[in-house]
Amino acid sequence: MLRGYVTTIRCNSVNLLSSSYKARCFNSRGLTGDDVSSDEQEAARTWLDNHNRQGIPRRLCNVTFSRSSGPGGQHVNKTNSKATLKLKLADLSPIPPRLIYEQLCNSRYSAGKGEALIIQVDASRAQSDNKEECFSKLDRLIRDVCERVVVTQTSPAQLAKVKNLQKAEKERRLSMKKKQSAKKSSRRSSVD
Repeated sequence: MLRGYVTTIRCNSVNLLSSSYKARCFNSRGLTGDDVSSDEQEAARTWLDNHNRQGIPRRLCNVTFSRSSGPGGQHVNKTNSKATLKLKLADLSPIPPRLIYEQLCNSRYSAGKGEALIIQVDASRAQSDNKEECFSKLDRLIRDVCERVVVTQTSPAQLAKVKNLQKAEKERRLSMKKKQSAKKSSRRSSVD
């Protein structure tokens, strides 16, 4: 956590780092260092809602199988059970908005200068289980990126709560000022 905070300070300082590194840094709200317009945020929210309903089309992903080094004894030496999912980000570029796309390019699964996402799983002896785990990792990656980048809209109940808290704080502050003023004025009076 502290590492991200220090990175944010460095990224926001005067051009000490390259611009490609700045894209990986986040401020406290989870946005990139650049100012993000409300239109981009709205496009990202819309895309996220769509993604929640549909997910990434499996036809865009290339899944291959190879020999695994995971559990399974001699079975893994004889069968191709390790699943490798490759998703070219160029195929995705018309789908997610720029805000999400840039973060996917900088994710830990990014390969080839951010041209593709490659996810490998060899946790199970079964091909189908490993394949499904690849897709669930891809889905988790997208959800994590969206959680960090997309600012959710504040609910009316939360807005009302904040307004009430601000009003109570203002009343408390004014009451303390009146008490302090009365105390000082009582010290000044009747010195005739």
